[in-house]
Amino acid sequence: MSKVLILPGDGIGQEIITQALKVIDRLNADFNLGMTLEHGLVGGSAYDETGAPLPQATLDAAHQCDSILLGAVGGYQWASLECNLRPERGLLGLRAEMDLFSNLRPAILYPQLVNASTLKEEVVSGLDLMIVRELVAGIYFGKPRGVEVRDGQKYGFNTATYYESEIRRIGHAAFKIAQLRNKRVCSVDKANVLEVCELWREVMTDVAKDYPDVELTHMYVDNAAMQLVRAPKQFDVMVTSNLFGDVLSDCAAMLTGSIGMLPSASLNQDGFGMYEPIHGSAPDIAGKDIANPLATILSVSMMLRYSLNQVGLACKIEAAVDIVLDKGYRTQDIATEGNLIVGTNEMGDLVVEALA
Repeated sequence: MSKVLILPGDGIGQEIITQALKVIDRLNADFNLGMTLEHGLVGGSAYDETGAPLPQATLDAAHQCDSILLGAVGGYQWASLECNLRPERGLLGLRAEMDLFSNLRPAILYPQLVNASTLKEEVVSGLDLMIVRELVAGIYFGKPRGVEVRDGQKYGFNTATYYESEIRRIGHAAFKIAQLRNKRVCSVDKANVLEVCELWREVMTDVAKDYPDVELTHMYVDNAAMQLVRAPKQFDVMVTSNLFGDVLSDCAAMLTGSIGMLPSASLNQDGFGMYEPIHGSAPDIAGKDIANPLATILSVSMMLRYSLNQVGLACKIEAAVDIVLDKGYRTQDIATEGNLIVGTNEMGDLVVEALA
């Protein structure tokens, strides 16, 4: 028996989470999954109802659950709020509170979607890489930070910081994942100009000594971004900091045809995880039944695999998505000529049907 906290969030969050819940309901009914659900608020919707983007009730529920399934947070209507009240602070707060330091972002190109990528088929066909992003430190959490007046003008500042221990534990996470894949880790930094990245490279090199079966390489982040577009299949596992991982994983998403296809897992040392699509809340398409729910559905698969020890059911979800794509069904973001374009709800129903 497992207990999962459901946090739809904002924008398209409710729509895509609804499709994931259809999948969970089917697994509960047909495969004795035994998953119970707790529902909560986070982000802008939480602020509107409680005055805080991360209510205490949501934190309390998280501590009582085995994992979290999140939709998305953010929207134009909250952009003018003070920084600590914006929806994104709820997401960052959950990551920090639950110590979700290891963010896994797979970029896998389904063969059916090779024509949806903007890159040539020979460049992206067969793509399967994993970006491991450090998630609870770095410039997003470093202090001091703020905006103040200096010398008669506004001055903004953030601080990029990493303790050796923070680098070391994300390094171990990346190397352990690489051991289950093709045994190659590329550590991405900017050590030529940033002292914090000098430390990052030094520690990663030391961690590699514990994994003699895994090859370690280093790459500057600007080159890594270029190489992801030029020759992405050279990478197996990429490990990098919070900021760089945020940018590079979105770049990798487009190699797969759409950011709407990529799930993610954020894990702590004990295997507790928060699972979410890597895309945002897309308020411009909210309520239009056109959002792609597959990244959210595949996030359920990652949750079953990494937190709930249900690898067989995780494979069933992945196979169901494959079946639906094989039949030519697509949401608008991944459609090419000749496909059968369906909406958010119908795509969710098709995946559930394919689970049988």
